[in-house]
Amino acid sequence: MDNFIKTADPDWYKQRVYAFMFSAVAVFALLGVRLLYLQGIKGDEYRRLSETNSIRLQRVNPVRGQIFDRDGRLLVEDRPAFALSITLKDAKPLDRTLAQLSKYTGVSVEAFSNTIGRQKGMSFYKPVVLINDIGRDALAAIEVHRYELPGVDVDVRPIRHYVEGSRAAHFIGYLSEINSKELESKKKEGYVAGDFIGKCGVEKIYESYLNGESGGRQVEVNARGQMVRVLKTVPAKPGNNVYLTLDSELQKKGEELLEGKAGAIVAMDPKNGEILVSVSSPPFDPNIFVEGLGHDQWQALVTNPLRPLENKVVHAEYPPASVYKIVVALAGLEEGVISSNSTFFCPGGYRFGNRVYRCWRKSGHGTMNLTDAIAMSCDVFFYQVGQQLGVDRLAWYARGCGLGTQTGIETENESAGLIPTATWKWKRFGEKWHAGETLSIAIGQGYNLVTPLQLVVLTSAVANGGIRYMPQIVKSVQTAEGETVYSPQYRVTGRLPVTPETLAKVRHGLHEVVWGRSGTARIAQVEGMEISGKTGTAQVYSRKSDDKAFGKNLPVELRDHAWFVAYAPAQEPRIAVAVMVEHGEHGSSAAAPLARDLIKAYLLPPEIGAVDEAPDLPVPENEQRNAQPAIIE
Repeated sequence: MDNFIKTADPDWYKQRVYAFMFSAVAVFALLGVRLLYLQGIKGDEYRRLSETNSIRLQRVNPVRGQIFDRDGRLLVEDRPAFALSITLKDAKPLDRTLAQLSKYTGVSVEAFSNTIGRQKGMSFYKPVVLINDIGRDALAAIEVHRYELPGVDVDVRPIRHYVEGSRAAHFIGYLSEINSKELESKKKEGYVAGDFIGKCGVEKIYESYLNGESGGRQVEVNARGQMVRVLKTVPAKPGNNVYLTLDSELQKKGEELLEGKAGAIVAMDPKNGEILVSVSSPPFDPNIFVEGLGHDQWQALVTNPLRPLENKVVHAEYPPASVYKIVVALAGLEEGVISSNSTFFCPGGYRFGNRVYRCWRKSGHGTMNLTDAIAMSCDVFFYQVGQQLGVDRLAWYARGCGLGTQTGIETENESAGLIPTATWKWKRFGEKWHAGETLSIAIGQGYNLVTPLQLVVLTSAVANGGIRYMPQIVKSVQTAEGETVYSPQYRVTGRLPVTPETLAKVRHGLHEVVWGRSGTARIAQVEGMEISGKTGTAQVYSRKSDDKAFGKNLPVELRDHAWFVAYAPAQEPRIAVAVMVEHGEHGSSAAAPLARDLIKAYLLPPEIGAVDEAPDLPVPENEQRNAQPAIIE
């Protein structure tokens, strides 16, 4: 060794020592630069990523406000439900996790994938709700296999529950998951994908009051994305409670009366416009929209020929038929075309030009004054009054009575109906108005179209002395503590364009419809209670003079619609009602008994009102049909 050292080149040795030292310094310098980069430049970002992996922010959904009827009976609430959610960042491998969930819940992997696919743009750290209410059996299965399901969580969340199922479903509306268009417009209000939002009815109109404000919480999760503990919570603010004008007991009665039929019943307080009953039949159960509507269920609803999703009270339009004679009588008296003593002779038809327009009673009514013509619904009398008034003057009074225009009720897409004029026909069809068409208009046929809501507003105005109120659906909005935050004021939208004397004469005729010896709605009589009203039978199928198909020989969808409007008590009205039974054929037999029983249930003591016994009166022979004018010779 000594010999080796003595013989080694000192310069060669020094060069290698220096090279080794330089390399060591360079390595440490690089490590220092890297450390400086990680700590000084990227330190904040890596700290955030580290915390995100263990600490998550979760949204706390608010409890939506409850909905009550006018007497505080609960109609809609939020109930606790077990919501199944998945955090994509942690749910790896995703395919295997979804397959496991499918096995425990019975929901297909494809359905889960579609739900996840709708959350485009959402952070991988945010949980996606797969099922809003998994039920206890699925919950038990998932809890047992919790450690096989990374990124899967089950939260207790509020879910909408319609306590009485389909009760007043069209009026109250329903919730469903927010769609992309709604999300775009509501994002600034704090809505996120997967939220539920009111889609129609009170749920939609009062969304801002009912929804509440979301809260949040900071939670610690483990390496599998499962929550370990809650670090901090900001509570959600619950929504406000809404009190409706609806009387749920009377609503139940109305729905029972219309069960198995298509049509509508609407009742209003004539003193202020509060809606007491709003029945559209057939109904639907709004709970199915919250629980998740399947394709087959949706198809069954939208293809049902009875249109269960349509709110027939405000959206459906029908010819008003003989109920329109109220307008013609008011206009004829007010314009001096007739007086209460004017008479016309009804031989069973009225010749106009080369046509004879039928009265519904082929044998004729004989000599008719105004009261008798209203009570017996004589077409010939009103043909002649309408002819003298002309279509445009009729239209002016009809609009003054609130027809052909929206009532202003708080709802979406209310139908306006149609009250034709000569100008309207020219613009619509490019044709002149024919005088014969006015005769059809005068008995509520032709182009006339109204909604049940418009007729109950008109009936209320006749009952209360001429004031047209805007229909009210909500009495108040209150916080959970009972503080009133909104209380709508009653609104007068107009007055009938007639004098009190004119109105009194028509009211007398409406009283005789029920109580007159030959009134068309004697079946609506109730001992000890004065009901006034008007029947109507709206023609659906335009029958020819040689057509043998009639009444029960016609297919159901071609049979006439049945109307009855009424108010009671006649002198001090507390309720006004409009009943429409689609294809019910006769207003006197199909619609009047329903209005009678509803009024009994509202005005008479329970032990009396609950008895569904009507006076033993026959259905008037004369309420056969309100025939469309037709050539008979």
